[in-house]
Amino acid sequence: MKAAWFETFGPASENLIVGEQPRPEPGPGQVLVRLAVTGVNPSDVKKRAGAFPSLLDEGLVIPHSDGAGVIEAVGTGVDAARVGERVFVYQAQYGRRFGTAAEYVAIDGGRAPRLPDAASFAVGACIGIPVMTAHRCVHADGLVAGQTILVTGGAGRVGYYAIQWAKMAGATVIASASKPADESACRDAGADHVVNHREPDWGGRVLECTGGVRVDRVIDVEFGANLPEVLKCIRTGGTIATYSSTQVPEPRLPFRDMMFMDLTIRLVIVYAMPEAAKDAAVRDTTAALETGRLQHRIAHQLPFEQMARAHELIEQGGFGGCVVVSVS
Repeated sequence: MKAAWFETFGPASENLIVGEQPRPEPGPGQVLVRLAVTGVNPSDVKKRAGAFPSLLDEGLVIPHSDGAGVIEAVGTGVDAARVGERVFVYQAQYGRRFGTAAEYVAIDGGRAPRLPDAASFAVGACIGIPVMTAHRCVHADGLVAGQTILVTGGAGRVGYYAIQWAKMAGATVIASASKPADESACRDAGADHVVNHREPDWGGRVLECTGGVRVDRVIDVEFGANLPEVLKCIRTGGTIATYSSTQVPEPRLPFRDMMFMDLTIRLVIVYAMPEAAKDAAVRDTTAALETGRLQHRIAHQLPFEQMARAHELIEQGGFGGCVVVSVS
């Protein structure tokens, strides 16, 4: 089968190989998915660059957690009626070496839920990490109806979906963005207000949007860098759900101030989400896709031969939306 893989860590242009690998066979409880599209996420790029040194101890790695395609065969214990089913795949390259950057992936049937006919395969390749992370950030700490939620980086891969999940759940949403196009994207997704997180005292701007009332929750893309401004506008007893802190990888916390605000900090990563949370995200996503309630931003869709370029785009950043690669 056609595949992309790496055998050493380093730059994508030097270390990603595109060629042929053996086609897998589905084991017990598994399905064999012929992939149409694979999704590229920051975690995939970091793994290839060497963030997890033991990853290559057992041999080469076919990267990527997310993708979409059609079930072509099933292993024992899986209903044969699933053959021919359109599915999205998530968590493919977690705790194992073989992900979705290939024509085929054999994976536990529960990690390949049905993809509604209304959704394209490209959309299916965005569901795993971006959509499920956003769902967890919004719903992990109880009902949000009637609350005010701040979504930083609202035009990004996760933030764009977080705005939509929060609005569907009945929240008022304030988003942050730094470009006119991104501000428009946030408003299109449902944000009630947008502030510019490149401007000084943008936390104060959030309070202007609310008439001085502090927000109930924050869904944050840059925890360490954003924390000083977030503390200006979050209420006592509020929750910060964060899924990244790239600019400040090891943040220093003003513990006393945060303790006296009785804040909750929730760190979110799809791989470690409870299975019940994953099931809820899949259920809600499927329903939203069937009724057309989710909007999507696919920034780049590249051919398979440009896999290294897809990784480089993620590393360069500077755009909103998902990066996907066509497989077949």
